[in-house]
Amino acid sequence: MAGKVFLVGAGPGDVELITLKGKKCLEMADVVIYDYLANPELLNFAPNAEKIYVGKKSANHTLDQEKINELIVSKAKENKIVVRLKGGDPFIFGRGGEEAIVLRENNIEYEIVPGVTSGFAAPLYAGIPLTMRGINSTIALATGHETEDKEFSLIDWNALAKMGTVIFYMGVKNMPTIVENLIKAGKSADTPVALIRWATWPKQRVLTGTLEDIVEKMYKSGFKAPAIIVIGEVVRLRDKLCWFEKKPLFGKKIIVTRTKEQAGKLSSKLKELGAEVFEIPTIEIMPPVSFEELDQAIENIESYDALILTSVNGVKYFFQRLKDLKKDIRILKGLKICAIGPATKEAIEEKGLVVDIMPVKYVAECVIEELMKFGIKSKRFLLARAKIARDVIPENIKKEGGIVDVVTVYQTVKPEKSALELVNTLKTENIDYITFTSSSTVKNFFDMLGGYVLPKEVKCVSIGPVTSEALRSYGIDPAIQAEIYTIDGLISAILNYETTIRR
Repeated sequence: MAGKVFLVGAGPGDVELITLKGKKCLEMADVVIYDYLANPELLNFAPNAEKIYVGKKSANHTLDQEKINELIVSKAKENKIVVRLKGGDPFIFGRGGEEAIVLRENNIEYEIVPGVTSGFAAPLYAGIPLTMRGINSTIALATGHETEDKEFSLIDWNALAKMGTVIFYMGVKNMPTIVENLIKAGKSADTPVALIRWATWPKQRVLTGTLEDIVEKMYKSGFKAPAIIVIGEVVRLRDKLCWFEKKPLFGKKIIVTRTKEQAGKLSSKLKELGAEVFEIPTIEIMPPVSFEELDQAIENIESYDALILTSVNGVKYFFQRLKDLKKDIRILKGLKICAIGPATKEAIEEKGLVVDIMPVKYVAECVIEELMKFGIKSKRFLLARAKIARDVIPENIKKEGGIVDVVTVYQTVKPEKSALELVNTLKTENIDYITFTSSSTVKNFFDMLGGYVLPKEVKCVSIGPVTSEALRSYGIDPAIQAEIYTIDGLISAILNYETTIRR
């Protein structure tokens, strides 16, 4: 019995531009066969699927089309759900039609899931409307790269020359021929042209000119594929309507060192601001080696006056352990709940509890100040935290006559597999910023660098004074430190820094 194949359009590049149907297909896939122009981040929607790259880039083909067809058929005949993930739309210059015919010939069930084609998305992200009242009401899509085995061209240059807007796919290499044929067919030499490379990605680049000078500009600037070519009067509107490249962090390359599970919020917000984000976790969060101390504390929870939680991870693992022990939040009745900052507070409140104590500044020293208001002497505190952490809180509680039990609810470890990726990224990408959200991320980051020296132009961003001190211990003075020690505060600090240097 054969499986089923979904021919899915991946969209133009931005992960969020895939359709809901396309995302659903990826989530249920057993196998994903994907192309060069399909954003690899889309594979995160198919965590358990087999992933096979069959990208074709200029003359460099991982597999030729016939082999790709055979691969799709063979995987489907293994009774698997196969997603053939193709950049843009599968049936617009994507050879999806050929693949569908092969599936039909082999009696394999298939569905076609449309995608946002780059020919439409690229001009919009460059601030170019494809139609505009009073300017243009016709659009033509054409390939700029016909196969060499054709006996004659299928492109009607005379018809294209009469169209208001002409969009070429895969045409950078043949730009001189495109220009020559359009002018020969009657298109004015002063017709505006835009070349849009890596459209919808943070590395998007746009080159504008006219049919008369665009080839010279292209060669002088070293402009290369992949790119969409837009020809028509609507290109003149770009200066007024450009928006994507005006995002405050557009084109900035930022490394996020948080755990894979926690990087999402920071990465997402940076991307929204136009940054290209590289998630390279320098820490992983793991359960403690033993829960013996924590379990004992939970069994004696009524003996404590207050519970102190200093991180979102602490909240997660503490309440997971309650669940594992078949207990719920009712056992915390009567305890004062202390959170170190708003993220920890939010995580606690999601469990149905009200936080009683939270400092104005989100560091251990300020926690002590707030506890002093509550009263420390002769009171008993349970501090649930990471295995390795600063001892400011327990030492000061004892100093003020309180009793504190420190229990490990999680530990941080160094993800060895990230080390090679980290160094390669620093070597091959012109990184602008590296964000650090804890002293642990700092320590592991420099351990993972090995003998590689951090380039001087890379700016380190710290979430707060403790993290900044960790950076200084490695001889790095942070270029930016958040004034409010949260993810939002860190992002605001980067934006403020960018605004300052652009003045």
